[in-house]
Amino acid sequence: MKKLSTALTGAALGLALMGAAHANSLTVVSFGGAYGAAQERHMIAPFVQSTGTQVLFEDYSGGIAEIKAQVESGNILWDAVDIEVIDLERACAEGLLEVIPRDNLPPGADGTPALKDFIPAALENECGVGVIVWTIIYAYNNDTIGANKPQTIADLFDTKTFPGKRAFRKRPQVNMEWALLADGVEPSKVYEVLATDEGQRRAFAKLDTIKNDIVWFDSWSQAPQLLNDGGAVMVQSANGRIFAAIDEDKRPFSMVWDSHVYDLDVWAIVKGSPNKELALEFINFATQSEPLAGMADVAYGPTRLSSNAFVDQSVVPNLPTSHIEKGIKADGIFWADFGESLGEKFNEWLLR
Repeated sequence: MKKLSTALTGAALGLALMGAAHANSLTVVSFGGAYGAAQERHMIAPFVQSTGTQVLFEDYSGGIAEIKAQVESGNILWDAVDIEVIDLERACAEGLLEVIPRDNLPPGADGTPALKDFIPAALENECGVGVIVWTIIYAYNNDTIGANKPQTIADLFDTKTFPGKRAFRKRPQVNMEWALLADGVEPSKVYEVLATDEGQRRAFAKLDTIKNDIVWFDSWSQAPQLLNDGGAVMVQSANGRIFAAIDEDKRPFSMVWDSHVYDLDVWAIVKGSPNKELALEFINFATQSEPLAGMADVAYGPTRLSSNAFVDQSVVPNLPTSHIEKGIKADGIFWADFGESLGEKFNEWLLR
């Protein structure tokens, strides 16, 4: 009995230690690449050093499918997730994310209360706290594009003047907006038109004009690779990916800002995360003024006003916020309402 008692005590102690280890570990998921490296440098590593928390930092390709599968199965593998606002509205509305309280967010480095320091869009949805202002542009390789240089969204759809493959992310978001913009729809009317059956047919008809010249990809990491290896003469890309290729890898790429579709990313918490409180602690830490300013390393704008004091001014011309007048804001509410139906229509269109 004494041996049994000792064994049980040892087992209980082992379980307690395992529980303690689990309670002090966190799985954080984001988009990898130069962006993920910047988050690792300015958010993950400092948080680990400050708290002693074990953080498993993983990549994913975006969207809500993997989050939905975890929540519906009850098998929660992720805690904090970087999610695009264009997907956030739907994920929050479907109950896939936890509500994040605002009263614990720390003030800015200059003492400004969080609610006044964050740009309004960063805290619009109760399930997220803004990380970056980013945008989707298209880019070309100066070594392969030829003498003519594209300058507008219409040029992206002009295969006669600019022959060659175009690479797009395989989802309706942005592609549908760009098709309408290239077809002459006013930027302020894009989502109004896209909400109609006629407008959707118009967008698909415009995409039809270049369908045979489109190379599809799933991850933003593929965009600069396709541009570099000649897989496409123009690529759709998150601006930071192309900036990193130009700045760090010295690639001969150029970005076109006309009709860029800008949005925010936020930190969110998967519904049912067993580490919710620790995930909240991480988000509060990661969305302080200095960590957010670090995202300018890859040309993404910070979501706090107080972060601007820490941003290298030489990067400012490459931030999406310096080209707002040339772009449109992605409408997360539209995509929450139409994302599923347009996703089905888009997949059907791909198969035709």
